[in-house]
Amino acid sequence: MSSLDAKLDGRSFAMTGPMKIADPAHTPVRGDLAHIRLAGRYFVPHYAVPALHRVGPGGAQLLSSGRSDAETLAELAEGSLFEVLDIAGGTAWGQAGGEDGPVGYVPLEQLRPEA
Repeated sequence: MSSLDAKLDGRSFAMTGPMKIADPAHTPVRGDLAHIRLAGRYFVPHYAVPALHRVGPGGAQLLSSGRSDAETLAELAEGSLFEVLDIAGGTAWGQAGGEDGPVGYVPLEQLRPEA
């Protein structure tokens, strides 16, 4: 057995290439980070427990990247739930609307921490 193979519950697993994400638009996983509920399904260096936020007054745009000129993936209604998994450069990366919601970036000033 090579160093990349492992035996778990009698099954053999091997790292054979990049992970395949069944639905990347609705699966909160990146190359460096994933939602904690995905541990054991996707291999990444870090898993995060989401910090619950609500979309602030006027709503927000869910963007494809943290850049201001990024493509808009969805319009998020004021008060809707956004699970923040990472914050960098004034944007939050996470998932809108719960487990089946879209994944993307929201400007941090458009979110309010859930009390």
